[in-house]
Amino acid sequence: MTGEDILLGIALTVALATGSQILANKLRVPALIILLPVGFTAGALTDVIHPARLVGPDFPALVSLSVAVILYDAGLGLNLRNLTGRTRGTVVRLLIIGILVTFLAVGGIGPALFGIPLRVAAMIGMILVVSGPTVVGPLLEYVRPTDRLRRILIWEGTLTDPIGAILGAVVFHAVATSHRVDLGRGYQIGQFLISMGVGLVGGAVGTVILWLTLHKLRLGETLGTLAQLATVILVSAGCDIVRDDTGLIAAIFTGLAITNLPGMDMPARRPFLETLVQMIIGLLFISISSAVTPDSVVPVLVPSLILIAVLVLLVRPLIAYASARGSDLTVGEWGFIGWMAPRGIVAASTASAFSATLVAKGLPGAAKILPITFLVIVGTVLLYALTAAPVARKLGVVRSARTRPLLVGGAPWVIGLGKALEAAGLDVLMWAGLEEERQRITAAGIELAHGEMLATATNPRARLEGVTAVFLLTDDDFNALASVVIKDNVQGPVYRVGPPRDSHGVVAPYTGGDILFGHPLVRHRLAARYEHGARFHVQPGSQPVPADRDILFVVRADGRLVPVTGTQTITPLPDDTAVLMGSV
Repeated sequence: MTGEDILLGIALTVALATGSQILANKLRVPALIILLPVGFTAGALTDVIHPARLVGPDFPALVSLSVAVILYDAGLGLNLRNLTGRTRGTVVRLLIIGILVTFLAVGGIGPALFGIPLRVAAMIGMILVVSGPTVVGPLLEYVRPTDRLRRILIWEGTLTDPIGAILGAVVFHAVATSHRVDLGRGYQIGQFLISMGVGLVGGAVGTVILWLTLHKLRLGETLGTLAQLATVILVSAGCDIVRDDTGLIAAIFTGLAITNLPGMDMPARRPFLETLVQMIIGLLFISISSAVTPDSVVPVLVPSLILIAVLVLLVRPLIAYASARGSDLTVGEWGFIGWMAPRGIVAASTASAFSATLVAKGLPGAAKILPITFLVIVGTVLLYALTAAPVARKLGVVRSARTRPLLVGGAPWVIGLGKALEAAGLDVLMWAGLEEERQRITAAGIELAHGEMLATATNPRARLEGVTAVFLLTDDDFNALASVVIKDNVQGPVYRVGPPRDSHGVVAPYTGGDILFGHPLVRHRLAARYEHGARFHVQPGSQPVPADRDILFVVRADGRLVPVTGTQTITPLPDDTAVLMGSV
């Protein structure tokens, strides 16, 4: 390729990756649904984005390092405190049973479906055991299942990727060197254990390096992110040099260790790293799918659809049922687990790397590995994207759309507001620091958050689960600081009551964000009005608002809580419920 062709290929790949993800965001669908057909179509129309021409034979090495960065970022999101008791057992069973059953099923029916040797079918079976956070995560964000289901599926998807890649490498070497598969021999089991050991040692080295750079040197956000990228690439490349595909184990172990080590305040949101991972995912899917030609897809299309049906309708439900036995999962929960197993980037990357080598070695049927994997990825992602939400609703495992507010503060007027919101049909949670205030909340019959909840919310490593909106109704400076600190750790908006206009507080007058109820109803005026006899009232939205009462909140018909703010006024609809403050 000429220099101009290389520049055009890079620019076109980046443009297609970015444009596809923007379009997917606007259509509210997982990005893979757009990325894969766009890459496939672009590859059929032009060869300037083909990785074999654009990058050359070193493309698999670049893919391996890129996937390592993705898995490191996924590992940072795995908090061991959320994986306890029976949940941990369920995840472990899903990993073990899922890998074994998927491998045996695909390896068993592959020769009959595709007319390929057993060793090639075994290679495809091991490639397809992986799922991955890059595809499971976006689907779950769209479906919004319960917190426990989300944790189980994210843990399973994240951990199957490196384990499946290692097992895939073991099968690949067995097929490539001896043209047979015999995983029952101690030699192959030993190879797997050696690969795991190399990856864990690399992960330990990466953890030590990041502990020194992030904890001891206290690098800022920019240098800290650079240190993380350099460390992940260094240990992943080093492990891959020692032993193929062990870099993925090192990457995810490093992320998992760093986010769970005491004293390592890794933020729950990592904007630069998240942006980089998003770009990598787009570039990889465009590049890999462009290497799949229409001529290679057509002969395996119908058998691949049969394989998808077997995986979706038989294999995955069987795995979910077997894994859920003995657990406290409900029928709806294990049913949804049985309907969520899309394939993602690791399946695509390993298929791309392994198939090229096996084709070069002249293995019969090896050319079918990549198109079969491509079709399974497209089919499973499309099927689950279109059906996961209605299935979740049918099974009753979708998080309620009703707002669950956390009210921070224990003054009498705050407790009165909490009672009014409960009367409006919301499940209210309250937190206060002083024991006297906590006793008042308990006496009022409102659920009291545990003492460490706000500490959890202000921990940059944590996400506050089960709360969809936070209302800071206590000291002005505390409200202002907390609104800044916890805004990225809550699955919803954070509001604060306003300080007086002439306040000379340390930070309250100078921080941004929407102010609850606007400047006329600041904290000290709300407290004074309540002390002088004003109370909170709940009435249907169809009733007119009395002149001596102010609208503070509207609870929509679907349970969403919408507050009046300094920039937003609200008119209740007939089916809404209004929360007002005024005279008795």
